[in-house]
Amino acid sequence: MKQLLSALLAITLLISCSKGTETVTDYTAKNEQEIKDYLAKNNLTAQRSTSGLYYIINEPGTGTQPTAASNVTVVYKGYFTNGNVFDQSKAEGIAFGLNQVIKGWTEGIPYFKTGGSGVLLVPAHLGYGSYNYGPIPGGSVLIFDVKLISVN
Repeated sequence: MKQLLSALLAITLLISCSKGTETVTDYTAKNEQEIKDYLAKNNLTAQRSTSGLYYIINEPGTGTQPTAASNVTVVYKGYFTNGNVFDQSKAEGIAFGLNQVIKGWTEGIPYFKTGGSGVLLVPAHLGYGSYNYGPIPGGSVLIFDVKLISVN
């Protein structure tokens, strides 16, 4: 019995220690200011959703409007507020389900109809949070130039 209690205590300590090593940082206020500064510097006017997503509709489009559960084909370029590109699609675009991408895309792409284009300014809490993801540092504001090619 004593060995069982010792083993349980050791496991509990191990689990609690490993959980304490990850720090989650809230970048909401920092990202909000970074987006506002970017918009001002580039003389852009954007709409802000209640979630904190900023979006600019350059062309609303005239076709089908997707929902958060739609499968879509999109041409995009992703970059940081300093202009450094971290990803972009090929000219023919890429197809995916809006339920399989970051929250900023799940919310933002449905603002456009087929043929529409614009910009999504995604704060970290709607992107990858405080975690690094490939070339994207945790806490990053992500900007996407998007064109909705089709709702599949």
